[in-house]
Amino acid sequence: MTRPLKIGGASGFWGEAQHATAQLLRVPDLDVLVYDYLAEVTMSIMARARIKDADKGYASDFVSDAMGRNLSAIAAKGVKVLSNAGGVNPVACGKALRAKIAEAGLSLSVAVVEGDDLLPRAAEFAGEAEMFSEAPMPPVDKLASMNAYIGAAPIVAALRAGADIVITGRCVDSALTLAACMHHYGWQAGDHDLLAAGSLAGHLLECGPQVTGGNFTDWEQSGDIAKIGYPVAEVADDGSMILTKPEGTTGCVTPATCAEQMLYEIGDPSAYLLPDVACDFTQVAMTQDGPDRVRVTGTKGHAPTGKLKVSATWADGFRAGLTFLVNGREARTKAQAFAQAGLDRARAALNKMKAPDYREVSFEAFGGKPGEGDYEEISFKAALRHDDARAVGLFLKELTGAALATPPGLHIFTAGGRPRPSPVVALFSFLVPATDLTYRISVDGKVVAFQTPNLPLNQSPGTAPAAPQAPDADSDMIERSLEDLAWARSGDKGDKANIGVIARHPAYLPYIWAALSERVIEARFAEYLQGGIDRYYLPGTHSMNILLHDALGGGGVASLRNDAQGKSYAQILLATPVQIPAGLTVNSNEGGI
Repeated sequence: MTRPLKIGGASGFWGEAQHATAQLLRVPDLDVLVYDYLAEVTMSIMARARIKDADKGYASDFVSDAMGRNLSAIAAKGVKVLSNAGGVNPVACGKALRAKIAEAGLSLSVAVVEGDDLLPRAAEFAGEAEMFSEAPMPPVDKLASMNAYIGAAPIVAALRAGADIVITGRCVDSALTLAACMHHYGWQAGDHDLLAAGSLAGHLLECGPQVTGGNFTDWEQSGDIAKIGYPVAEVADDGSMILTKPEGTTGCVTPATCAEQMLYEIGDPSAYLLPDVACDFTQVAMTQDGPDRVRVTGTKGHAPTGKLKVSATWADGFRAGLTFLVNGREARTKAQAFAQAGLDRARAALNKMKAPDYREVSFEAFGGKPGEGDYEEISFKAALRHDDARAVGLFLKELTGAALATPPGLHIFTAGGRPRPSPVVALFSFLVPATDLTYRISVDGKVVAFQTPNLPLNQSPGTAPAAPQAPDADSDMIERSLEDLAWARSGDKGDKANIGVIARHPAYLPYIWAALSERVIEARFAEYLQGGIDRYYLPGTHSMNILLHDALGGGGVASLRNDAQGKSYAQILLATPVQIPAGLTVNSNEGGI
């Protein structure tokens, strides 16, 4: 067998630590570096930057730091680089990078993949309905960005044309890794199991150290996170892989850390739909294969649907908020009274001007009693939305203006005065046929011929496994917290919250499934949940995935929630009590899940 392809995941978002590239370049025989920078909010920020300056709209620190500081090592080691750092302006990103390469006196070919940006064609899609809410398309003049999630095929074409570095706009996060595998091993469009395995490798890498002990339930095992290792996937030609990290770094790579990341933000695990393949992760197995080495097998794939998701961002009014602290007796009540006073004053002023009321108001309190007695410490967030920035600013003025009339115990840390209104960037998603996109691939300015593959399609990929059997009745039951029995991680999918739960031992899973019924989950998230609940079973990793619909107040920067991305939802769920037989106490199976 040939040596596995070694791929390092050097970035999980725009703003990722810059030392990751140098750390991964120390890995012996590293073949590829992948960088994921984009999210819907990021696209809207880049779109506004491009409006102000035609040469902006990409992840500039990819050029200046990730590449600029490491180009010599990249060239010397022959490492390929794949990145969606192009944002809404991949051409400008490519131009800036070529200048940096020339400045270093190096010879590296840079490819740019265009075609995801549909904003110039926005009028063609004016009749589209939002894929989740069925709302109509916003007016074209309010749109800030409109980008399709492209797959691996055009990236593979750029690599075949000799590119050392490939820059894209909005591609699927995992497509960068999949493209590297397809190019290296010659995987074809019909090799669905292999494409799904390559996509899973990309999904495990795409959030950087989240798979090596970052954001891990048992975070204490990760050690000094300042020195945490970034992930490396060693992918074999049969699609099996080893997940690991550079020697001498902290963190931990276990079946649990890998399973948490696999379940992260995937929705239905039997039908994780991507442009190149529909993935089925339900039978994936993960086993410890040495210190900080996890073997991953069992990924299945099906033909893709032939549809691409398009995410448009648009200006939907303004929002602002303020977080303050209150302590003392009845601190929660005092904080509520202070926030309500500011809101009442602002509403009175709006009413006097015959202006509309606020579209949405969000008050959230956090904290409680740190010890015995009546003393409380509360952090309180007050936020709201309005179509007019002046109305939002009025609330901020009235709230801070009430500070001398508040109940005692108010204290606020500020760095530069009170907050200011900011635009609400709402998300509008819909589907288009993959054949609707026209790609332009260029390597150092030379256009590469490319035609979108015409693939056989599958309209109903994936079959969800049956739910676990009901646990045996036992009169001698004890109560344990979910965290005693499982690991969990949560995140967002638009306005949906995704919570992955992995049993610490297979024997626990039936009891966990029974305890986390839809009724229990609904009660647990009653304060946030406005839609339905889906539960999915993954027998391969003895886990379940939970999807909460309409649970994030719109999600992203359209939300007024303190946690607009559901990052804390797993922690809420882990406190849930679970009934198990008194004799069922086993050690975590760190050898595999």
